[in-house]
Amino acid sequence: MEILEAEMASPSFWDAPERAQGVVMEIKNLRKVIEPLKEVVSGCIDLEELSQMADGDPGLGQEIESELARLEQTIEQLEIRSLLSGPNDDCGAILSVHAREGGLDANDWAEMLLGMYTSWAQQRGYSVELLDRTDDETAGITQATIVVRGESAYGYLKGEEGIHRLVRISPYNAEGKRQTSFAAVDVSPEIDDSIVIDIAEKDVREDVFRASGAGGQHVNKTSSAIRLTHIPTGMAVQCQNERSQHKNRAAAWKMLRSRLARVEEEKREAQQLAKYQSKSMTGFGSQIRNYFLHPDQRVKDSRTGHQMGNFHVVLAGDLQGFLDAFLRYRMMNMQPGT
Repeated sequence: MEILEAEMASPSFWDAPERAQGVVMEIKNLRKVIEPLKEVVSGCIDLEELSQMADGDPGLGQEIESELARLEQTIEQLEIRSLLSGPNDDCGAILSVHAREGGLDANDWAEMLLGMYTSWAQQRGYSVELLDRTDDETAGITQATIVVRGESAYGYLKGEEGIHRLVRISPYNAEGKRQTSFAAVDVSPEIDDSIVIDIAEKDVREDVFRASGAGGQHVNKTSSAIRLTHIPTGMAVQCQNERSQHKNRAAAWKMLRSRLARVEEEKREAQQLAKYQSKSMTGFGSQIRNYFLHPDQRVKDSRTGHQMGNFHVVLAGDLQGFLDAFLRYRMMNMQPGT
């Protein structure tokens, strides 16, 4: 860290703004590990001294228990931080939600998930930017894409990629029948220009179309929305949130670069552990998490087994337990022989 701090002290440090911002972020992240680690070491020394004093003062027992609990909490936070060690874990996250099987309920479910991730991010003080959203004519959304920016946003959210299943009494069914609906979540790191992702322009098809959904008369008259298709992989991204075609194109290219970076990251992970699979297929039996409103309230992750008994609290953004559990689960599955 001393080398990075010396670089930051250089008069020419801000001549390259992107590099400078990266260094500042790296220093901040290092401090968030080093300072709590120093605190743990100092706390352990103090705890040892208190233990020795407790022999002659039984009243210190409660103070020792309180200090021990505090140190254990700090160590747990450091453990989680150590699991965020992927090459792109400190990046922002480009997160897309797509309605799948389930008709109107699936569209509604996709919008509920979008709100869940937005609430989680805002509660952590992260910023959220809407890149693209397609509303269904009747209810909910068919798809939407946001960028979440904050400390280790991608590291936390990449485990959310997969199929999310909702079981509830459908508000769109006049007979009040139980309905199962699905939504797919895709997560990619927000890659800045310092990371080179080689994409040949001849391999990308660009389609220009009129934006849909809310936005006033302008979106109905101007072809400002952009869709990019990477021909070799069939991967497609689109952006229609901005009124400017130029801004939509720039955002779409960033999304495509990020998606391809995620593909490369998955290839590296697959080489390290053949048994670990981070992608899920669609449909019954393939979901990474189940959300129940009927016959009882609960949310359970099918990979880690972590669950909560309050559906509405989870949908309000209380996701951290699921995210931390997946980080531990992933680390266990990356161990040789597991």
